[in-house]
Amino acid sequence: MQVPVTESRPTLFCNATLCTRQELHKESWVLVEGGLVAKVGRGAPPSVPQARLIDVGGLILAPGLIDLHVHGALGYDTMDATRQALRQMARFYAQHGVTAFLATTTSNPLESILAALKNVGDVMRTGAGGATLLGAHVEGPYLNAERAGAQDPSHIRDPDADEWRQILSTGVVKVLTLAPELPGSEELIRLAVAHGVTVSVGHTCASFETMCRAVDAGVTQVTHLFNGMEPLHHRKPGAVGAALVLDSLRCQLIADNVHVDPAVLDLVVRCKGVDRVILITDAMRAAGMPDGEYELGGLAATVRSGVPRLASGALAGSTLTLERAVRNMMAAANLSLPAALSMATSTPAGALGLQGRKGSIAAGKDADLIIVDEDMHVSLTMVGGDIVYRTEV
Repeated sequence: MQVPVTESRPTLFCNATLCTRQELHKESWVLVEGGLVAKVGRGAPPSVPQARLIDVGGLILAPGLIDLHVHGALGYDTMDATRQALRQMARFYAQHGVTAFLATTTSNPLESILAALKNVGDVMRTGAGGATLLGAHVEGPYLNAERAGAQDPSHIRDPDADEWRQILSTGVVKVLTLAPELPGSEELIRLAVAHGVTVSVGHTCASFETMCRAVDAGVTQVTHLFNGMEPLHHRKPGAVGAALVLDSLRCQLIADNVHVDPAVLDLVVRCKGVDRVILITDAMRAAGMPDGEYELGGLAATVRSGVPRLASGALAGSTLTLERAVRNMMAAANLSLPAALSMATSTPAGALGLQGRKGSIAAGKDADLIIVDEDMHVSLTMVGGDIVYRTEV
């Protein structure tokens, strides 16, 4: 059940097991004031007469999750370009512990992309009413059609600097996914980085050498590693090989145990470490909905047993939620909850340069907090000091 509660009073969480990046601390407390974490401590909480008191009951108080790659939920999609779509998405994500996200576009005509980005800007200004909308992740249209996946090949095209400047002018783009082997990609990468946009490689057939040049130009991320790219070959390492060995690259992973086998999830963590792995959902409009017929990027998708596929059998995004991704990574890589959680909190925050505001619980940071149990079941989500989701007691 969603319970948006705006409070001007301070909030004091007590009897909490506090989750840091390395470990869990029992008998902890956190004081929230003015939308920020004011104080953090252990033992007996301070007396704050005006505060709303929340007894966590020994459950885990953790930083809110951050999803850098998510298209939709509850029948809505970023490309719908409506406020209702983004607000419903934001509320759904909050139910699953997400406190901030990037609305992700697909390959489309320029006017459709611009409409979606304008809508993102509008909702950023007015508020989404759930998880915070941080901006947009523009996935495509500058991708390799040979690795289109669930991107409509008819809308995939080579980089166009003039078109990209129009997209940049919306002021909401935080991440761009492109294929670096395309003509004009290096210019686009440098232009994006100069405007503070994180550039990620995806839907690509790039060679290892091309990946190295892209990194030199400013690429720092790889989009849904293994998916939408050529498989690793021992004589042609390509994008996957570069992602695994180049320390400057952070890798997005869809940890639904469908897009990537659990053993390979474990392999990636062993190669990269949790500080360079970003858990994403890549969820489409069928997330939170029953099996059936849906659409992603203009392509028809059928969802069976929660797995969306095109008629060709290709995967079409996911119906994953981010707290499930954390749970899956704990099992796949035998990780502690703090280690797995960091891939959905501090690592994505750092990837966007937001580590000073989000991704961990510390005085002065945004009060984006969640209460979970050891299996990552969410019972409360706080965004900027406001409770936006709470289960029935």
